[in-house]
Amino acid sequence: MECGSLRRERNEQTHRFGTLKIVIKIGTGVLTRGEGVTLHHAMIARLTQSIADLNEAGHRTIVVSSGAVGAGLMTFGLEERPTDTGMLQACAAAGQARLMHIYESHFSHFGLKVAQLLLTHDDLTDEKRRANVRTTVDHLLEFPSVIPIVNENDSVAVFELKVGDNDHLSAEVAALAEADLLILLTSVPGLRAPDATDPNEIVEIVEDVASVIHYAGEDKGKLSVGGMRTKLSAVQKAVDAGIPTIIAAGHEPEQLGDLVAGGGKGTRFLARS
Repeated sequence: MECGSLRRERNEQTHRFGTLKIVIKIGTGVLTRGEGVTLHHAMIARLTQSIADLNEAGHRTIVVSSGAVGAGLMTFGLEERPTDTGMLQACAAAGQARLMHIYESHFSHFGLKVAQLLLTHDDLTDEKRRANVRTTVDHLLEFPSVIPIVNENDSVAVFELKVGDNDHLSAEVAALAEADLLILLTSVPGLRAPDATDPNEIVEIVEDVASVIHYAGEDKGKLSVGGMRTKLSAVQKAVDAGIPTIIAAGHEPEQLGDLVAGGGKGTRFLARS
């Protein structure tokens, strides 16, 4: 735990940039440990504390959380992501309940509550259903003590109903909510240039996503749906909607306040006017 004076200093720094509406996507590789078959409770505790810090600073946050399938694996004694659609949906059904219970438990330490939104492709593309989702989000954000947690409704979604992955879902949610900032927390510190010799060397600012798309490979974890190329595609969607986006290391959640305030370590993608 960080000391109270440091936490206050970070909150004061964040206040100077005004109140923001922020969408934070947390990847499976951040939420799980080892081979991805167990949830990383210590990391979730750190993430929730950092999000609570943003909330205390006056910002409104929406969390788009992966990890439901990974959280459900142990229910059925599985050690890797199944390929069968029915088994995937069963894992998501069991894991989503477990994941929300854990979020609720951790956020309660800061006097915060959680609200769950499970979405499918039609919820975001059908005009009436999209308006209903927007109304729900708007009402939730009116209550500072409530953290909306969004995931794809994997327990019922089949190929035709799927958004695709939570990177794209977070970009869709950010656009729908007219967010001021989208942060993708992943297992890498940012976008690496292909000629970088240091694995921690990243591109700090990107003005045009198309100019760096060739930097990305399709590397992804055993339980992840998308790699860096998928993330850049989601980033393109967000910046086209006028939302600046950051890709940063989820294993360093304490820098969330700094990222929001313009500092921290990550790759920043500038929004189009």
